[in-house]
Amino acid sequence: MSLVRVNPIMGVLANWPYQRKRPQFDPRVTRGRGLSMDIDILIETPEWEIVDLPDLAEAACVAALEDLGLDPTRFALSILAGTDARIAELNADFRGKPTPTNVLSWPSEDRSPDTPGAIPDPPDISDGPPEELGDLALAYETCAREAIEGKKPLPHHLTHLIVHGLLHCLGYDHETDLDADLMEGLETRILARLGILDPY
Repeated sequence: MSLVRVNPIMGVLANWPYQRKRPQFDPRVTRGRGLSMDIDILIETPEWEIVDLPDLAEAACVAALEDLGLDPTRFALSILAGTDARIAELNADFRGKPTPTNVLSWPSEDRSPDTPGAIPDPPDISDGPPEELGDLALAYETCAREAIEGKKPLPHHLTHLIVHGLLHCLGYDHETDLDADLMEGLETRILARLGILDPY
């Protein structure tokens, strides 16, 4: 059985378009449990203890991958649960935008299709260890504020953001209207599997 771990190991950033250096994370909280997908979670601030992020992450990732016809046990993902200040720092380093945002994604490789609105090719799955999809980073204050403003339960909003980030790691995007329609439709369908209302 695979394991959701809370530890400092983050995934590969080799082909992320804004990469200048790999982020280094300093863990402050660690715990682990046996689940069905390899997910490394690094919690950098105690505010995150208000939610069960390992369970949310597993449910979101498994629902997304299964919806796309992929076996969750064949994939791995890393998640940083940080503060607005931490995510603003990463956003500045990697995207040149020194402001917090709800979720950042670093795909392990560029899986995006060349044609707007096209479905990305699924990752190649080989025998051996799970395929590393990439890294996500979540900003606690921004996520909590957005949940309140949107009158959504925080766990539902976080589940949406994890699904959104995972889809980015799989090559989906929202740079064009066609891409946005495809990605938002997928997110809505995946969240419905989890009993979460359409976020759009």
